Amino acid sequence: MQNFDILTLVFLGLAVFVIYKLRSVLGTRTGTEKPPRDLFDRRPPADVPQQDNSPGPNGSSNVVPMPGLRRDAPTEALPPEARLEGVVAKDSPAQKGLIEIMQADPSFDPKEFVGGARSAYEMIVLAFANGDRRTLKDLLAKDVFEGFDAAIRERETRNERVETQFVSIDKAEISDATLRARTAQVTVRFQSKLITATRDAGGTVIDGNAEKVADVVDIWTFARETTARDPNWRLVATESAQ
Repeated sequence: MQNFDILTLVFLGLAVFVIYKLRSVLGTRTGTEKPPRDLFDRRPPADVPQQDNSPGPNGSSNVVPMPGLRRDAPTEALPPEARLEGVVAKDSPAQKGLIEIMQADPSFDPKEFVGGARSAYEMIVLAFANGDRRTLKDLLAKDVFEGFDAAIRERETRNERVETQFVSIDKAEISDATLRARTAQVTVRFQSKLITATRDAGGTVIDGNAEKVADVVDIWTFARETTARDPNWRLVATESAQ
């Protein structure tokens, strides 16, 4: 019995020692700990400096300009007229509207917009050819989407398919811009080279040419609410110059 009591005391002493060491290493909860960060919260912690995504000396940036990009502050602390250099000609029809848009939304960057519009143009043309309604719905205004969707359904009913390949986008320039109330509208004239053909159910080309490069000119208008939380520009009107 005496041996049993001694062993019990020895093991009890070891247990207390182990618990003490674990407590000193892991610490204890006091009720004042910060809750775990939301995995979907992309804001940096207060004690971690934010990553600088502003353009560097060579003009590079970690942010890829897309049509929906809207920064919290203008990329350049320059007057609107200076920020339009190389984008539109002085006293052009678009200059006044662009200045009004920048005044209503200081985060609007005309140069980034043109780059984003080029990307959107290619995405929309290819999505329409492929019948990709999901992509189109994100980039088009409701009434424009309905028109594209109707054309796709009609094509599907006839078992036709469109093959489109971009060769190049030779030019994308802002031709007009307006601010109506809180709605900004910017019109872009695209000059591109495409190879496009429509085939019937048997594979025969019924429109276009699968081997010839065609010059295409499109005039598209994009719009967004300058005070809306949604930063995305959407296509609200299309026009062909040919």
